[in-house]
Amino acid sequence: MSWVLPRINVLRLAATLWLCLLGMQAAGEEIKSPNANLTLTFTLQSGGVPTYRVTYKGRDVILSSKLGLELKNAPALTNGFSVTDSKTTTFDETWQPVWGEVKNIRNHYNELALTLTQAQTGRFILVRFRVFDDGLGFRYEFPRQPNLSYFVIKEERTQFALTGDHKAFWLPGDYDTQEYSTVTSNLSQVRGLMKSAVTSNASQTVFSDTGVQTPLMLKSKDGLYINIHEAALIDYSCMSLELDDKNFVLESHLTPDAQGDKGYLQTPAVSPWRTLIVSDRAGDILESKLVLNLNEPTKYKDVSWIKPIKYVGVWWEMITGKSTWSYTDMENIKLDLIDYTKVKPNGTHAANTAHVKEYIDFAAKHGFDAVLVEGWNIGWASRDLELGAQLRATHGPSVQVHGRQWLQRGEKRVRWKHHSTRRASLRAMDGESLSLCDNESRRLPHHGERA
Repeated sequence: MSWVLPRINVLRLAATLWLCLLGMQAAGEEIKSPNANLTLTFTLQSGGVPTYRVTYKGRDVILSSKLGLELKNAPALTNGFSVTDSKTTTFDETWQPVWGEVKNIRNHYNELALTLTQAQTGRFILVRFRVFDDGLGFRYEFPRQPNLSYFVIKEERTQFALTGDHKAFWLPGDYDTQEYSTVTSNLSQVRGLMKSAVTSNASQTVFSDTGVQTPLMLKSKDGLYINIHEAALIDYSCMSLELDDKNFVLESHLTPDAQGDKGYLQTPAVSPWRTLIVSDRAGDILESKLVLNLNEPTKYKDVSWIKPIKYVGVWWEMITGKSTWSYTDMENIKLDLIDYTKVKPNGTHAANTAHVKEYIDFAAKHGFDAVLVEGWNIGWASRDLELGAQLRATHGPSVQVHGRQWLQRGEKRVRWKHHSTRRASLRAMDGESLSLCDNESRRLPHHGERA
């Protein structure tokens, strides 16, 4: 005997199965922090759009927020995805930084790694979440594959959908500088305060009336402290945030190059970690080691030459207005034509040889190891001409502009460092250099690496 199912029943069965599959995708994947206070939920929305949401002790922190990237001259990696693999792991280690507030740092998290496949293009990416007790980090990973090898980022579309008009502690979004005073306001006030927040600077490029820099510190009306930042920033553009001040959604805004492109990647590659630190206690944000844990371990095999120091700096008295950056009040200076020995000093510029010697003596007397000097070079800017760039010590060993830079003061040897770049630079006694920038200022020795 043969059985024949009516056509209508087959269609209904297929439709039911399809709806079940959609329901499974909508239910998403969930992972909790080791102490179960923080919950991360990943969901594919209609059209295969990847989203995530975050709760802390049952309270919403991040509402449903989209993930993905737009590419230049290629289909976007923002939709059309299905989850083709899901893995969870737990990791727990304790490591020792070269220097820092504590001797031992615990690196304990639960991880969810999702493979998202875009069937229409034959491409796939991984989104990796690491959930700690004090927050989470996530990043995009681009494995080697036939249909995705070289690509240019047009914009990253990572969202942080907030629960309301939080109090924010923010700096204006600027491609060139962070040298602004922190503004404290509600997010709804950012647009109205932006003009006054953008104070004059020698180099600045503000990109939006509602753009802010990271790290961004927030406080919700129900008492949650939230910090948004990034970690392991290597071979990728720095992230600022663009604010939708109607819906209180923050979206990643990458720093472009001169052509407007925001990243040149070749698979295999990864993005930096996008970090979210959350607590109902403000001090937990400061004490968090989440960003440190997400940075890569240092590649230096020998770190014995890295020594913590205390230092004083001439720079501070110039930014406070006690003295000036400008050596002269002359206008329209051509650096290659002017005879600096004939320039009339204005008498208010602090980074001069005599004054720096006073700082060196002060540092030696009071136990400081170094003196940081900025604006102490010829042509730092047209307003910044310093005759003392060629320092001659009147007593003690000579001081060199390049190489080892220190003066002997009795039993105290004091280093001085001439600094006129945007990124602070510390030079070790043996000539090794360290570069500190933005979110890595507590991590040595390389940007995005763990000390």
